[in-house]
Amino acid sequence: MAIISTLIGLFAPIFLILSPFTSYTDQILSIHRSRTSAGFALDIPGIMLTASILKIFYWPGAHYDVALLVQAFIMVGVQMTLLKVALDNRPAWRGERPFTEMGRSFVETGSGRPFDFWRWKQQRPYWEYLGFLAFGLLALHTFLQPDGDSFYTKFIGGLGLTIEATLPLPQLYTNYRAQSCKGFRVSVLANWLFGDMMKMGYFFASEPGRVPWAFKMCGMFQAGCDACLGIQYWMYGEGETMDEMDTRLS
Repeated sequence: MAIISTLIGLFAPIFLILSPFTSYTDQILSIHRSRTSAGFALDIPGIMLTASILKIFYWPGAHYDVALLVQAFIMVGVQMTLLKVALDNRPAWRGERPFTEMGRSFVETGSGRPFDFWRWKQQRPYWEYLGFLAFGLLALHTFLQPDGDSFYTKFIGGLGLTIEATLPLPQLYTNYRAQSCKGFRVSVLANWLFGDMMKMGYFFASEPGRVPWAFKMCGMFQAGCDACLGIQYWMYGEGETMDEMDTRLS
């Protein structure tokens, strides 16, 4: 048992640091080659970018494991690339500029989200949101200079990890609506599932206090959701989506 814990302690940090590349490179290349991001949940880069930025600003107060901090920085770069490729190859659809026509109801805006959040037609609002988030947190940190016991540190840490734990949910919903996993790369799912095993082993084999319990709880929830994605892939496969089937039969 001690040997297994030692091996996990040696190799898990390397895997965690490289996981953004191993998990999403194939998805980026697939979208670029096919010239369409249909079937891929655009919320995935949105969730990961928001969560990773929050985790980066969580570190100065919590001083959690450095491997997780390095992973967060790399994840930001990879997810920005994925977002750019997905937006460049997004199927044509109706969206809205943010914060316009604020008097309209959420249903009337077309997405059912406040201000059509992360459903904007143009690319600029996505980058504006990420810039505001990063510079806003930087300003707060400069002003508050929080420590590990402050409410602010615990809040942004919990918020970031909770957001990251919801990562599989948009893809679960996209697959369910389409009754197909077409457009979602099995390589991403395989890396998510393998990553869950590595993370759980690393989190629970690490020395007490090295990895906060918030990481462990959110990791377990995400692992359960990833398992549900695996069941969906087994049930649906990469066959025709419902929209494609309706188009063919009409």
